[in-house]
Amino acid sequence: MDMSQYLEIFIDESKEHLQTMNEILLILEGDVENLSHLGEIFRIAHTLKGMSGTMGFTKVADLTHKMENVLDLVRNGVLKVDSTIVDILFECFDALEEYIENLEKTGKEGDLDSSELVKKLAFIAENKSTVGSPSDKPKTKKDESVQPSSTSTTSTDEGDFHIPLNDIDSLLNKAFEMGVKPYLIKITLDSGCMLKAARAFIVFNTLERFGEILKSYPLAEEIEDERFDDSFEILYFSKLDESYVHTELMRISELSAVVVKPLTEIEFAVEEKKEDVEVDLEHVEVKESELKTKEDSQSKGEKGKTSKTVRVEIGRLDNLMNLVSELIIIKTRLEDLDTTSQKSDDQGNKNNMNEAIEYLERITTSLHDAVMKVRMVPVERTFNRFPRLVRDLSRELGKNIKLFMSGEETEVDRTVIDEIGDPLIHLIRNSLDHGIESPAERAKLGKEETGFVALRAYPDGNTVVIEVEDDGKGINPEVIKRKAIEKNIVTKEEADVMPDKELINLLFKAGFSTVDKVTDLSGRGVGLDVVKSKIEAINGTVEVVSNMGQGSKFVIRLPLTLAIIQALMVNLNEEKFAIPLNNIKEITTIETNKITMVQDQEVVLYRNKTLPIIRMKDVLDIEYDHEELDELIVVIVKKGDIEAGLVVDSLIGQQEIVIKSLGKYLTGIKAIAGATILGNGSVALIVDPNQLF
Repeated sequence: MDMSQYLEIFIDESKEHLQTMNEILLILEGDVENLSHLGEIFRIAHTLKGMSGTMGFTKVADLTHKMENVLDLVRNGVLKVDSTIVDILFECFDALEEYIENLEKTGKEGDLDSSELVKKLAFIAENKSTVGSPSDKPKTKKDESVQPSSTSTTSTDEGDFHIPLNDIDSLLNKAFEMGVKPYLIKITLDSGCMLKAARAFIVFNTLERFGEILKSYPLAEEIEDERFDDSFEILYFSKLDESYVHTELMRISELSAVVVKPLTEIEFAVEEKKEDVEVDLEHVEVKESELKTKEDSQSKGEKGKTSKTVRVEIGRLDNLMNLVSELIIIKTRLEDLDTTSQKSDDQGNKNNMNEAIEYLERITTSLHDAVMKVRMVPVERTFNRFPRLVRDLSRELGKNIKLFMSGEETEVDRTVIDEIGDPLIHLIRNSLDHGIESPAERAKLGKEETGFVALRAYPDGNTVVIEVEDDGKGINPEVIKRKAIEKNIVTKEEADVMPDKELINLLFKAGFSTVDKVTDLSGRGVGLDVVKSKIEAINGTVEVVSNMGQGSKFVIRLPLTLAIIQALMVNLNEEKFAIPLNNIKEITTIETNKITMVQDQEVVLYRNKTLPIIRMKDVLDIEYDHEELDELIVVIVKKGDIEAGLVVDSLIGQQEIVIKSLGKYLTGIKAIAGATILGNGSVALIVDPNQLF
């Protein structure tokens, strides 16, 4: 059976389960006596074990099986939860997360070795205690059976097998000639195995990837109906070594023993008969070549066929379906009106047509809103990774830090969510490492020894605001000024007249840092240029507010969506351009004689503030008549607190546009974010005001 068709479902389900596991482990660490949620972790481990076993992902299945054993002991009161068990469960979570990430990227579990982790869990389960080390414990027979050694695989005599071999003499000899190795395999399941047929299916599925199964005892139908005790036998042909076959089988969970016995030519040296055996043996060769091709393609970095998905509430899909139904109705109505108008040209038909078009406009607007909501996902899916991050880093730094989160239900477009994770990690790491003081420092300053980091999200008009705030030492503008002068970012004269807010914004310059020694975690300023560029790449903005001795706050503003936006259409000569509406503050006219030059930049005094003037035709290399008009049409755009005026020829009006990528051959064009197709089929370029400042 081809299981790859279920890979996307498996990955989505696994991510959801791991997210829940992470949350519960954080609760359990805070109060190890609170076992109310332990049953949920056990259920998650059991579900992951079953799903991964069915899919043939043996590393995930084996690890979750051992987790399940330990959790069952805790659940039944045999074992007491302590910090060691919680730490091991966190390690298991990390390993499972890496396996799932690898499956999403490549379709394979990857090279991560979790055998030591499995040994720790097995030791705890067998000894009912976390005291001691599994490496100090002498190996039991069960441990030895797991090791893929020749002694463990051939210790069983032929008499222990029940598969008759007297009718396949010629097949065996033909196999030896072709270099195919015949094996007798005996599989013994755990006594507590609940789904024996399912486990047997996984065994058959695993073996058929590398060779051909000729016989089984009991018969395959009886095994499928679970009409066997705890063991079954297989006659198997493959070109793989017995140790490799044994190792692959032992990766399957709920198997207590595996015996792989190779059959030799001496045991079956009989007269060769020319029987029709070539099909089966050629099939073995095909299987092996398929395996080699698969391994080669994976070694070349071939990606697994997984795609990004969004889970949608059924109510939103129902609404979408209703709107599409209305769209079909109005399409039929327009067709009827068109037919009628061809026969008669009275005013009544024209009025009906206008009404239908207005109705169509209302439906398309509602349809747009509905599609937007389908694409929206809560920021919770990004926020959920940060409690664990704060927990690990605060331990590593020896600081007491609590994370407060709010607004997790705030919804953002899926594409925005995918891009915002890394910038937030940078900001939180900076706050923990260099923002919040050590407990001793905080005590001297009269602060509580436990610091806090607040992560908030809330909607604000057609944007979403995310704030990262800490109650640490804040950012010292004087230190920034000194470092900026040292690095020749600004001159001393420029720095002396810069307000504190502008000095703090120098943190976003590439490579700028205020720390003398950069740690492995972060440096205040290291990576902030990356944060800014990533956020601006999705048409967002970031600014920082800081109070010395009280803390810092980074404020990120993001667009609700990147797919469909409201834009102002303008003309430059005969060309049409779109300027995103969320970047526009206002539109005005400015008298030409009021524009002056300051340091090679045109500026005008507008509302008691200096407003830089940017000639869009110069930026976009558009030819124009240099004869000055008395008044210029200026679109004032903003980027955070900074403003600039864009000079355009004329205004067309506000329009809803769909953003289209320019493709890989036209990337990096200055001031252009993409293109859109207008109603008449022509293309208009979309201006990116963020690149103009």
